[in-house]
Amino acid sequence: MKAVVYDRYGGPEVLSIAEVAIPSPGQRQVLVRVHATSVNLSDWECLQGTPLYARIGGLRSPARQVLGSDIAGRVEAVGSGVTRFRPGDEVYGDNLDLKGGFAEYAVASESALALKPESLTFAEASTLPQAAAIALQGTAGAGPGKSVLINGAGGGSGSFAIQLAKRAGAHVTGVDSVSKLEFMRCLGADEVIDYRAQDFTRAGPYDLVLDLVAHRSVFAYRRALVRGGRYRCVGGTTRALLRVVTVGALIGMTTGRRVGVLAVKLGPTHFTPLAERHAAGHVDIHIDRRFALDEVPEALAHVGEGHALGKVVVEIAPERGTARATGKSPM
Repeated sequence: MKAVVYDRYGGPEVLSIAEVAIPSPGQRQVLVRVHATSVNLSDWECLQGTPLYARIGGLRSPARQVLGSDIAGRVEAVGSGVTRFRPGDEVYGDNLDLKGGFAEYAVASESALALKPESLTFAEASTLPQAAAIALQGTAGAGPGKSVLINGAGGGSGSFAIQLAKRAGAHVTGVDSVSKLEFMRCLGADEVIDYRAQDFTRAGPYDLVLDLVAHRSVFAYRRALVRGGRYRCVGGTTRALLRVVTVGALIGMTTGRRVGVLAVKLGPTHFTPLAERHAAGHVDIHIDRRFALDEVPEALAHVGEGHALGKVVVEIAPERGTARATGKSPM
């Protein structure tokens, strides 16, 4: 099978397409013929090996040669202990532990997958697992009368988070680069901030801050919250995360402002609710660009360099009638 592989940390230039053996599923594993894999910021971090936590399991060299965790495709074979799926089933899920999505076939744990709703294309389904879990858990507590700020709101998780918080009745502020301001407004943001022109920690204060690109001082985050407010970050620099975990806990005890890391719970229970909301017409899926398997380096760079409006998808086996293009799709 064809796969995009790497054996050392670095930029897109360390990636190459190669012929590798089709993996065999273990006892409680499923072999998936991959149709689409969405790109997450975690893929970019694992490619570069930075922040340091991206090297867990492989300090000097990557633990896995093939990146890509958010997969959607058809079951090709199942292990002897699998009871929930059979060959031919259409599935999707976050295969973060095993990865392997930037290839024609990938092995995933049975517990990581869910049956794909008929209402979703493979490309659409691949956008949900990781981003949906982050957005759903990160906006928990948003509601009428609450002010919510989302930093990094123009990307994959942020595009879902804006819609969820707004649907819950909150007043939503989105923060990202100037090129994403109009996109965030289209998603429903009441206010938008260009992070290069304005310090969002001096705006507000807010009841809830979801930070998808943490790199600021803990004390700045405290300043952005009302008393009783909550700040949660997902990703960011190692230094920022360590400060949030340590100093943030002390701030919470002394000021009544909770500052911490969002410990994202993974698995179908935590992403399928967003698929249901999409089916009900409450949440839209925005695919910025679609790339082919041999364009994975460009896809990763597009996300890693902060250009993506919503989600980016690599289509390994495009569905019939789907025109793949590297231009932006309509919002």
